[in-house]
Amino acid sequence: MKKNLVIFFVLISLSGFCDDLIGIRVFAHLKIVSVSFMVDSSGYTLSADGKLLVKTKGETFFKFTAMNDSIEVKSFDKYYGKFKHIKINAENALGQLRLKLINPDRKVRFYRDNFVISLDGGFLKLLNDVNLDNYIAGVVEAESGTRSTPEFYKVQAILARTFVLAHINKHLPEGYSLCDQVHCQAYYGMPKDMSILKAVADTRGKVVVDENLNLIVAAFHSNSGGQTANSEDVWGARTSYLKSVKDTFSTRMPNFNWERRMTTDDWLSYLKLKHNYPIDNPAAKLTALNFRQETRKIYLEASNVKVPLKNVRTDLQLKSTFFSIYNVGDTVVFIGKGYGHSLGMSQEGAMRMTKLGYSYMDVLNFYYRNIQIIDMRKLSFFRDE
Repeated sequence: MKKNLVIFFVLISLSGFCDDLIGIRVFAHLKIVSVSFMVDSSGYTLSADGKLLVKTKGETFFKFTAMNDSIEVKSFDKYYGKFKHIKINAENALGQLRLKLINPDRKVRFYRDNFVISLDGGFLKLLNDVNLDNYIAGVVEAESGTRSTPEFYKVQAILARTFVLAHINKHLPEGYSLCDQVHCQAYYGMPKDMSILKAVADTRGKVVVDENLNLIVAAFHSNSGGQTANSEDVWGARTSYLKSVKDTFSTRMPNFNWERRMTTDDWLSYLKLKHNYPIDNPAAKLTALNFRQETRKIYLEASNVKVPLKNVRTDLQLKSTFFSIYNVGDTVVFIGKGYGHSLGMSQEGAMRMTKLGYSYMDVLNFYYRNIQIIDMRKLSFFRDE
């Protein structure tokens, strides 16, 4: 435990707690040729290759274009030149930027704090150098949408903060902390719902740790189908906190039920070709055509052959592994429950819990077992010297 704590405290000391600026690569999946920024009237500076180009007064427009091995910088009425490395820095914590991709064309987004613009393979690389809690607020809206309860936003804020601190160096070799894609955390800039900002502020510094004070894997999904899964059944790694729980809160929610049909021949051929399943064995064939799950299973199993349901879900692009199979003539019908990998928090279940009056602490302790919610700024009290 001592080693893990030392690593964590080094991270905390580097991060400057909740006031740290972290580098998030935005539009990370695109090859960007040209982009414009409109900075607000709060005051910004534009620097290039270490030299101050301009200190803005009022709203100011800038356009940046990749030109071979340089970045061309323009405003409405001025050409600044070509540079390698650009910084747009807010002069106070209220700074906001309007970002519009020109090539490729994308909708406007709004961001807080600062930006760093450089080149990567001849294209623009955009890093939002953003305050940790401003980033978390954007993640909460991107991952959970709007029009939910303030208490649910608190849950998502704590999980987002836990994730970012556990993965702060995920893209360190590429020169930034995280990207804005879902394999890190979805992030589209400032939230539109101001209640999200309050939820982030109300949970400032709070993270989820396991019984050894290690940050948990803050896994969540859309809907559990009425039962979450064990981590070892999905990822093969056992944890003390990602345990299967019966989840009645997720029932009767939008993603609780689903259905998928395919021909019987296609289903049986898939089993034989992909998993060497004995479809010529009458008993095994009967099992494959009449598979039932009252509670979650890991395998479709017959004649000593185990077909991992997580592989079936991936191969057939099913919403979950929690399904039963019914044979109707020359068709098999998958009657499924839930949406997602089923580990940790069910978002729809958590939303329902908070609408019923449960607190964010209740939600976290329901979906994650043997955990503690701790203020990361006070963790030094527990340090193992």
